[in-house]
Amino acid sequence: MNFAFSEEQEQLRQFVRQFLEEKSPEAEVRRLMETDEGYDPDVWSQMADQMGLQSLTIPEEYGGQGYGYVELIVVLEEMGRSLLCAPFFSTVALAVNAILESGDDAARAALLPGIASGETIATVAFTEADGRWDAEGVKAAATPAGDGYTITGEKMYVLDGHVANVFIVAANTDAGVTLFSVDGDAAGITRTGLSTMDQTRKQAKVAFDQTPATLMGTDGDGWSVLERMLDLAAVALAAEQVGGAQFVLDMAVQYAKDRVQFGRPIGSFQAIKHKCADMLLEVESAKSAAYYAGWCAAEGNDELPSVASLAKSYCSEAYFHAAAENIQIHGGIGFTWEHPAHLYFKRAKSSELLFGDPTYHRELLAQRIGL
Repeated sequence: MNFAFSEEQEQLRQFVRQFLEEKSPEAEVRRLMETDEGYDPDVWSQMADQMGLQSLTIPEEYGGQGYGYVELIVVLEEMGRSLLCAPFFSTVALAVNAILESGDDAARAALLPGIASGETIATVAFTEADGRWDAEGVKAAATPAGDGYTITGEKMYVLDGHVANVFIVAANTDAGVTLFSVDGDAAGITRTGLSTMDQTRKQAKVAFDQTPATLMGTDGDGWSVLERMLDLAAVALAAEQVGGAQFVLDMAVQYAKDRVQFGRPIGSFQAIKHKCADMLLEVESAKSAAYYAGWCAAEGNDELPSVASLAKSYCSEAYFHAAAENIQIHGGIGFTWEHPAHLYFKRAKSSELLFGDPTYHRELLAQRIGL
C-alpha cells in the first residue's frame, strides 16, 4: 500500500496547474463570477480536447481515458487551488459517478461519450427545498407515461443547473427513490439561477412539470446509487477543499514574510507564528484524510462510506479555518473586496455546507461505524 503519488500523477498535477494558472487567474475568476453562465465555453472545450479532463474517469469503451479516482483527486485539488469557474465538479464528480454506479449500460452508452468529449454538461438534481441529503428529502414524483416516465417536482441548489444539457434526477415511483435521465431541452423544465454567497460555483432551482424522463438503472434502487455517488462526491470535494486550504496557507505565510511592522516581518511575531503553525498542521492532516479517501474510492474499498464522511467533515473545517485565519493574518487588506482572500473564504463556507455540514457527517460516520 503506497500513498505517495506516482511520477505520472505528479506530471498530471503540473500540467493541470500550468493550464489553470493560464486559464483561471484571479482576474478571470472575478470576470466569470459576474456572468450568468459562470464559465467560459472555450476553456471548457480546451479542458476536454487538450487536457482530456472531463473524460479522465470515464471507461475507454465510452470514449474516456479509464483512469482511477486518485487521478481525479489530483485534478480537483488543483481546481480548488485556482477556484476554477466551470461545471466540472457537477459533471464529473456528480453525474458521471451516478451514471457509472447505476449499472445501466444503455445510459452509459447514451450519456458518457458526450461528457467525455466536452459536448455535454451534466448534473444531478437531488436536493429539494428542505435541503436534506437523505432519501426522505426526495419528494419529486415520477409517473409512467407511454414507454417512459414523466417527472413533476422542484429541485433546489442544483450545481450548474442553469447550463446543464442533461439532468440525473431523483424522483419517487411506487417502488421508491429512482433515478432518471432528463434532457436539458425537454418540455416542462424551468430553470432559475440562485443568488449564492459563493459566486464561483453557480446553483439553480430546477422545476419539472410533467417532464419526459428515461429510467436509469433499476426502478426503486435509486437511493443505493445516490448514496454511493454522494460518498464519492464527498471525497472529490474534500480534495478540492485541500487544494484551496493549501493555497490560502501559502498566501498567509508569504504575506507574513513580506509585511513589515515595527521594523520586522510580522511572521516573526509569536501570535502569527502560532496561527501559521496551526494552519499547517490542519492542512497536512486534511491532505492525509483526502488522499486516503481517494485511495479507498479508487480501490472500491469497504471503508469508503466511513472514510468519505471523515474526510468531508475534517477537510471542511480545516479549509474554513485556514481561509478565516488567512484574512486575520492579512489584517485590514484581507477584508477588502479587491483582495482574493474573501473568494476562498466564501468557497470554503459553501463547500462546508455542500453534501451536509461537518456535524451531519460526524453523525453519519458514527452510524456507519456502529457507534
